[in-house]
Amino acid sequence: MDQIQINTTQNVALGYEPAGVGYRILAGLLDQVFVVVYVILVYWFFYSFVFSYDIYTGNNHSDSYNAIMAGIMILLLVPAGLYHLLCETFLNGQSFGKKIVAIKVVKIDGTQPSFGSYLIRSMLRLFDVSLISPAIAIVCIAATEKSQRLGDIAAGTTVIKLNTNLSIRDTILYQQRPEYKIVYEQVALLNDREANLIKEVIEFCEKQDQPQHLKQLSDKIKTKLVIENSKQNDLEFLHTILNDYSHYRFEN
Repeated sequence: MDQIQINTTQNVALGYEPAGVGYRILAGLLDQVFVVVYVILVYWFFYSFVFSYDIYTGNNHSDSYNAIMAGIMILLLVPAGLYHLLCETFLNGQSFGKKIVAIKVVKIDGTQPSFGSYLIRSMLRLFDVSLISPAIAIVCIAATEKSQRLGDIAAGTTVIKLNTNLSIRDTILYQQRPEYKIVYEQVALLNDREANLIKEVIEFCEKQDQPQHLKQLSDKIKTKLVIENSKQNDLEFLHTILNDYSHYRFEN
């Protein structure tokens, strides 16, 4: 399955594998089990220790007492109806089913999903994941580019798999050796966007064998950082700048 490219707030493009229909159905079924078990336990508790006790003992409580007990039972059942909203809000985009299957709700734009995002997903869940029309969600997830159901499209979210192995080199930062020494102290003037551009240009030019782009970028970086008389070639220079910036970021 094609990866979803999500740009983080630090302008780092990360690739995630979208959670397909099978993963989401499995998580949904597990969540249904949790909800049903919870509801059964609530009913069992009240009918075993509250209502049935009155029947066996012949103790007749007032209507107000019975109303209060019924109200408490209803309040305890509310979390079952808000299960997905509560779980995703307090478990960082996951329900218990999603945790087991190792999938998670994320924003397409790389920002942290807000309560509003989870609320929109939960509200539209009543429509596109209902027992009346579950096919709507399945078709949307299978047909959309980023595996989104209607709730995801409205909230700007999708669901990804968490078992993708990512290396530090999949970001703009390279883990440095402790003894590494920064060559160009001026890298402190760079930002993540510029460092990411250097990484992308290096990868592109190495694949396409177009050294002219390396020279153009190298000249711009030297001008910006006021670096003169560098004895490195363009590729070596850009690699050094990227390594220096990575070490600088790890230190700070």
